[in-house]
Amino acid sequence: MRNRILDSAREMGVSLTIEQAEKMVKYHEMLVLANKQMNLTRVPDDINEAADRNYLDSLNAVRHLKGVSTLIDVGTGAGLPGIPIAIACPHIKVTLLDALQKRVGFLQSVIDALDLNAEAVHGRAEDAAKLPEFRDAFDAATARAVAEMNVLSEWLLPFVKPEGRMLALKGPGAEEELERAENALKQLNAEKTAVHPAPVPGRDWEHKIVEIRKIAPTPERFPRRAGVAEKKPL
Repeated sequence: MRNRILDSAREMGVSLTIEQAEKMVKYHEMLVLANKQMNLTRVPDDINEAADRNYLDSLNAVRHLKGVSTLIDVGTGAGLPGIPIAIACPHIKVTLLDALQKRVGFLQSVIDALDLNAEAVHGRAEDAAKLPEFRDAFDAATARAVAEMNVLSEWLLPFVKPEGRMLALKGPGAEEELERAENALKQLNAEKTAVHPAPVPGRDWEHKIVEIRKIAPTPERFPRRAGVAEKKPL
């Protein structure tokens, strides 16, 4: 797995050291072990598919983090893409936010074991984004397979500084989701920057990264209370 991650990441334009690739393998081992006790995420039995689907797919975000020193991964689950980003970019302070305490405990154990520049925080996005230390505070916010763009934007953008950005790791329907999110972005003081291809060497997946730029502070009424964004998307 180590060599696959090293070689494929290089082909993707992401440079990793051997030590970083070994940390990725250690993360995988911890994830497989923890997944036996709690359902964190789907971890394929085939190590090559696990490397491609979870870790290399997450590393696609690294190519779009120029100038970023603080990042929050919202609804991080098992730590994807946040942990791979923290491994690959030790200069970025990564905050991993999740609503389930048992996941947060696992994430903190990974952070400690791998000596990452990161912290795991327990909370819902709708609540955490109202806290002064998190509001308009991060250079970037990420999420992978969490929600549709019109809902996801309401959850992520309140964390981002004006002129900062949101990176949503998406599948082949990214452009269609983005069209449905136009009204949401307008209300949240944000605009589309680009839809980037997110290839993994040897795979025919049509994965993409939607990049959104925040123009001005998020209006105080957002995010709305828990559950509202999903029931009444902007």
